[in-house]
Amino acid sequence: MNDFSRPFSSAPAMDMSVDAGLRGYMLGIYNTMMIGLVVTGLVAFAAAGLFFTTDLSQAATIEGGIAMINSSYALTDLGLMIFGSPLQWVIMLAPLGMVMLISFGANKLSRGATLIAFYTFAVLMGVSLSSIFAVYTGGSIAQTFFVTAAAFAGLSLFGYTTKRDLKGFGSFLIMGLFGIIIASIVNIFLQSSAMEFAISVLGVLIFAGLTAYDTQRLKLSYYEYGGTPEIAGKMQIHGALSLYLNFINMFLFLLRLFGSRE
Repeated sequence: MNDFSRPFSSAPAMDMSVDAGLRGYMLGIYNTMMIGLVVTGLVAFAAAGLFFTTDLSQAATIEGGIAMINSSYALTDLGLMIFGSPLQWVIMLAPLGMVMLISFGANKLSRGATLIAFYTFAVLMGVSLSSIFAVYTGGSIAQTFFVTAAAFAGLSLFGYTTKRDLKGFGSFLIMGLFGIIIASIVNIFLQSSAMEFAISVLGVLIFAGLTAYDTQRLKLSYYEYGGTPEIAGKMQIHGALSLYLNFINMFLFLLRLFGSRE
């Protein structure tokens, strides 16, 4: 999942002085993104406690048995109500709906409404990602998160400081993104472990590249679209969404590759 609205022009790229305005603009993007990640993490952890349990006395029952999801975790009554019904599709698709609202409503939503939509999206993502706490060990989730954070910081710094125009590189990565989305849909039916491994490896590489590309694109957008504080504020939120999605997807693909399962 990513923000496909990626306007890019390399016109001003050759003469960029790092001024206070640019630093403030980029810090606004990173701060909004980080708050979104914190919200997602806290909601995911809290939701996991409501949906899953290791205490079999609190587990839901189904057809006379306990609703186990693996050897360690079972669904609670609330978890069964959600993941044992079509509501699970609402939980899965709601974040995508919010991304579409933010992206296609760029010209209609105010800055305040866009920010509310972004944090609503972060909450919905937290609920959607709660299941990772029942699938992977807490230690591997934490380790993968810090590895992702370190990689993201390095890649974003590269995108911010490089003099190389990443426009063509970004176009190639976006085509690759569509490719792994299609491959992931196909693999839902094939259930191929080899294809899943290949998709995960490519996913890490694609979102790593998009992190650098988007950082450069957002830096250039400061010079191109400036405008009023309202416009600049909305641009920061859209930028935070792009980087947030890169981070979350890179984290999930790394977790698939290296996470220790319960």
